[in-house]
Amino acid sequence: MGSLEKRNQGWLGGDRQWAEIHGAGQRFCSQCVTLLALTILGAMPLAALGESTRDDSTQLEFFEKSVRPLLARNCHTCHSADTNSKGGLRVDDRNGLIAGGGRGPAIVPGQPDESLLIKAIRRDDKLKMPPEKPLSEDEVAVLTKWVADGAVWTKLRVPASIGKPPAKYERLRKEHWAWQPLVATAVPQIKDIAWPRDGIDRFILSKLEDQRLRPVGDADKLALIRRVTFDLTGLPPTLAEIDEFVADTSTDAFAKLVDRLLASSAFGERWGRHWLDVARYGESTGSARNLPYPHAWRYRDYVIDAFNSDKPYDRFLREQIAGDLLPANSPTVRAEQLIATGFLALG
Repeated sequence: MGSLEKRNQGWLGGDRQWAEIHGAGQRFCSQCVTLLALTILGAMPLAALGESTRDDSTQLEFFEKSVRPLLARNCHTCHSADTNSKGGLRVDDRNGLIAGGGRGPAIVPGQPDESLLIKAIRRDDKLKMPPEKPLSEDEVAVLTKWVADGAVWTKLRVPASIGKPPAKYERLRKEHWAWQPLVATAVPQIKDIAWPRDGIDRFILSKLEDQRLRPVGDADKLALIRRVTFDLTGLPPTLAEIDEFVADTSTDAFAKLVDRLLASSAFGERWGRHWLDVARYGESTGSARNLPYPHAWRYRDYVIDAFNSDKPYDRFLREQIAGDLLPANSPTVRAEQLIATGFLALG
């Protein structure tokens, strides 16, 4: 989180809590992207997860029996995925320790004297850990030896089933319309050739005629402007807007109305909320401690702006999953992409 917090200082005033929120987002980002890649591609080198590639059974046994329980017992309460990760540091995975928190990497494999974790538990550093009760000399020796030996960590074992979709999904890919290649579809023949105004109307009328139904009459202009304004903005039209639309007798009056509503900021506010519901947006953790996110509104505004600017959906997803890793051609774009990763933390 240290590098992220430094980047944030230029555009967020170095706000600590916001940096912590997005620090969490950045840490989760590697895990989410890894899972996504494993699901889609079916394989990923374990080295990409930051796990040790060594397979020394003696050192792994030492880690599992001595190091992992020690970390869990003394550190996980404040520095794990199940907590708010004080200082942005996580010690429940190797990536978290190597990436570190606000003060930089917590461990440097092979160099215990250069590792902040070792300095903290030795009480050589002003940040003394754990704060309530120092570790015993034996416990300090265990962690020191572990770091000196390369900080070996048990490899992540990926089940062979990950990346291979169930058979039912293979069948869906062959049969479901969403996976079929695009083909030109002939406009259906209809009986009432006077009603349709375009090809889409012909498809609608064709189905109605199959059911021996007739389309309802056109709505009057007052009903039309109310319907479309509520639908696109969630708000009623003003009296002035109603009068203007009713008085407009041009053939493209409705098209102009729709364009105006799509261009209004209320459109993004209305439709962005559906994505915020999917993302489970909140302005606090919602847990027993219910810690506030005072800058959560930045992510909310990012979503609203994305809808109002008609951001392509694939770009919208990429920025939220890995915005901190995407290239940016300006500080403004960089800031926007970092804010987008709030998706990983706020939900």
